[in-house]
Amino acid sequence: MNKATDHKLQNEVDKRRTFAIISHPDAGKTTLTEKLLLFGGAIRLAGTVKARKASKHATSDWMEIEKQRGISVTSSVMQFDYLDHRVNILDTPGHQDFSEDTYRTLTAADSAVMLIDVAKGVETQTIKLFQVCAKRGIPIFTFINKLDREGRSPFDLMEELENVLGIRSVPMNWPIGMGRELCGVYDRMKNQVELFQGDDHSVIRVQKVESYRDPIIREMAGEYLHDQLCADLELLDVAGDPFDYEKVLRGEITPVFFGSAINNFGVQTFLDNFLELAPKPEPRRSTAGAVEPTNEKFTGYVFKIQANMNPAHRDRIAFLRIVSGKFERGMSVKHVRAGKDIKLSQPQQFLAQDRDIVEEAYPGDIIGLFDPGIFRIGDTLSQAGDIEFDELPTFSPEIFSKVTIKNALKSKQFQKGIDQLTEEGMIQVFRTVNFDDILLGVVGQLQFEVFEYRMKGEYGVDVQLQRMSYQFARWIVDDENKPDASKFRINSTLVTDKKGNYVVLFENEYAMRTAMEKNPTAKFLETAP
Repeated sequence: MNKATDHKLQNEVDKRRTFAIISHPDAGKTTLTEKLLLFGGAIRLAGTVKARKASKHATSDWMEIEKQRGISVTSSVMQFDYLDHRVNILDTPGHQDFSEDTYRTLTAADSAVMLIDVAKGVETQTIKLFQVCAKRGIPIFTFINKLDREGRSPFDLMEELENVLGIRSVPMNWPIGMGRELCGVYDRMKNQVELFQGDDHSVIRVQKVESYRDPIIREMAGEYLHDQLCADLELLDVAGDPFDYEKVLRGEITPVFFGSAINNFGVQTFLDNFLELAPKPEPRRSTAGAVEPTNEKFTGYVFKIQANMNPAHRDRIAFLRIVSGKFERGMSVKHVRAGKDIKLSQPQQFLAQDRDIVEEAYPGDIIGLFDPGIFRIGDTLSQAGDIEFDELPTFSPEIFSKVTIKNALKSKQFQKGIDQLTEEGMIQVFRTVNFDDILLGVVGQLQFEVFEYRMKGEYGVDVQLQRMSYQFARWIVDDENKPDASKFRINSTLVTDKKGNYVVLFENEYAMRTAMEKNPTAKFLETAP
């Protein structure tokens, strides 16, 4: 690679920021995503969630079932340019019944934005998603939303972040008032205030100040709110954690921003600071060691497959995270698992359901590849030889159902639907040993509803789901003895997954402990071996 090309690649990598937004339902994630897109000029009007019942739907929700329910079911990818950065947002589902797709999407991100409702604090969904990010050690930035409503004290929320999630926090800004009294936020790092102006709070004024004691703030906010702000920040200066960039990058401390996405308040400050602090694309682990983004050889991996994104065309799209090198439309790459070269002729980039053919892309970008059925989740595409990136983990399902087909004449379509939706990672499929019943495992209940909906809508098949009492799965590996179904009759059952690995489904912890005692040579794993 010559110096000019080398410099260009380094420059493109430095510009990239690829992050996921994680939150509990109703914390305002769709609204925040839309406002970020609005700042990036990617959409002219942020279609608010309130307007969903009309013809406007949020840009990041495209599937019919999402429009009906007003929720994000699948993870979308959006890209825009802002202040010399190329921003890739991975939007993850926020509803209670989310799916493995959500977890996997996080593996394609370099950092995460955790959105928290000022009144509700840290909620269950956020905890699950946070744990996936924490395991990977990726930096987490926190946006505490809905400041325009009455909520909990910022100190309470910081304490909860530490007690529930085990992460210390550094407030980058601090609210001046809350709810009806909200009049602005003070930026601790840049010594400036962002203030609401006018009765309807439609104008936001940014004013440089000497410090939080500046009389300008007193004039704007009034005595009571200014005294409260000074007392809070004096306490923070003495007792709060100092900002430590290295700790942020290791995921040990989270910068906290306060704002109100629906009013556009604090969003631009957040975006400016986030782009400055968030990491550029990082090296990824592979069978050949760490792969640097600036390596001239192109590599990437498939982290998600989505069937029928465009119902008119019955297409399947494989989402590819670029790890290294420059991607060019029409290039030939090696499909490592299949052991053959393929040509990437119709690559796409996304603004939710709007797709453009992309001519070139760089590390950190997410592109969509037309999939005639050759890709699987975790596949590596490479010009750097037979490397494979650390395979994406399979998460242990928590809800199980037996599935049967209502019309036996449609068994061919039924099998095709099951195969495609399994490859997409929407469901995990198991077969019982000896009886050959088909059981489905999912992380969230809504996956079953989406499964039924898509089997009927896309494959013309009516299915019947019978809920089973199992609560979790463990992959069983035993070098000495082949697993024996007769040992798993009480509160458990032996099944195989799509790759033929043995898995045991358990109704409770007691059943699992009993099984472990009866099978002393076996290992029971939470993820597929």
